[in-house]
Amino acid sequence: MAIGIVARLKIKEGMNEEFEGIFLKLQAAVQENEPGCNFYALHKSADDPQTYVVLEQYADEDALKAHGGSDHFRSLGREMGSCMDGRPELEQMQAV
Repeated sequence: MAIGIVARLKIKEGMNEEFEGIFLKLQAAVQENEPGCNFYALHKSADDPQTYVVLEQYADEDALKAHGGSDHFRSLGREMGSCMDGRPELEQMQAV
């Protein structure tokens, strides 16, 4: 059964452009290297320009674990860390 993730991220003032650039690198790496990832898409809030939501879906638990353990996720995640205003809020769901 597919697994959905909603990740809500708060970004520091003035860091949007840098964050989006890093995320686009991560998105490309996910699409290229993670066949178990069905989609991985960034969305910016229409109400708060410092809030982003990442919508993700993985084929199964193994694909989700592979994502979190990938070199590209770890290295680009560290880069994004300097842009973040706190830890991401994550919600995991099951596809129906």
